[in-house]
Amino acid sequence: MRTLICGSLAYDTIMVFRDRFGRHILPGETHVLSVSFQISEMRREWGGCAGNIAYSLKALGGEPVIMATLGDDGAPYRERLEALAIARDGVRTVPGTYTAQAFIITDLDDNQITAFHPGAMNESHQNRVGDVEGVALGIVAPDGRDGMRAHVEQFAAAGIPFIFDPGQGLPLFSGEELIEMIDAASFLAVNDYEARLLCDRTGLALADIARRVEAVIETLGADGSRIHAGGSTITVPALPAAALVDPTGCGDAYRAGLLYGIAQRWDWERTGRLAATLGAIKIGSRGGQNHAAGRDAVASRYHLHFGEYPW
Repeated sequence: MRTLICGSLAYDTIMVFRDRFGRHILPGETHVLSVSFQISEMRREWGGCAGNIAYSLKALGGEPVIMATLGDDGAPYRERLEALAIARDGVRTVPGTYTAQAFIITDLDDNQITAFHPGAMNESHQNRVGDVEGVALGIVAPDGRDGMRAHVEQFAAAGIPFIFDPGQGLPLFSGEELIEMIDAASFLAVNDYEARLLCDRTGLALADIARRVEAVIETLGADGSRIHAGGSTITVPALPAAALVDPTGCGDAYRAGLLYGIAQRWDWERTGRLAATLGAIKIGSRGGQNHAAGRDAVASRYHLHFGEYPW
């Protein structure tokens, strides 16, 4: 089933400062802040929620199609997607822009200072769901504000079921706008913090929101996840991770599992377990696209924890 992944493609530059920020930032002097950190480690990762979700979904045997924007520096990302055999029907280059990118400095206490430049992501509304043929399922993940609104409307108008995943884009919308997008969606995916923020912004309880869609999927980090569907709640336990290396992209890996299960018309318990398995595998690798998400690796971990095979 061709699955359209609407979201961002980004470069993540991650730097490690082998000291503590607190030793270099004087309390009470932040209004005249001028600091420089000497970086001992630096790496560049492929990022963006669309790229991360498509990576895991493709590895499972799904058919992701990315809809996103790249800047003039986007050729390496296009080449990577081609090497992974991930469809790029909806990938557009926006001349005169940079690809979205994050610059992250982490200190010894795991404090982070991040600078994010959206670049071409701000032009995501130039892409249209109708421009990609054969789509039967989709997701609207964090992206440019106008793009998220447009793609929600276009999925709904085309009658294509999709997950609305507001993520870090949630603060960009008013309560009224969020309700409109929820009502247009088939499914809603949020983490526990986003669920609280969504309820606060819309004035609706999560149970009320769940009645407006087929399912609300709420991830809880180390506490697993909950799937609210059909008037009941399914609790999905988190799998023990072989190693806690990097949580970046765990939510995206989880969403790839959701999309695969929905495409296969699995029940929610099986779908949630697959999603949880992917999240546990991803946390053992750096970056959002370096984990082994192939069917054999996923089936082995799934079987080890749940005592059955997913397929």
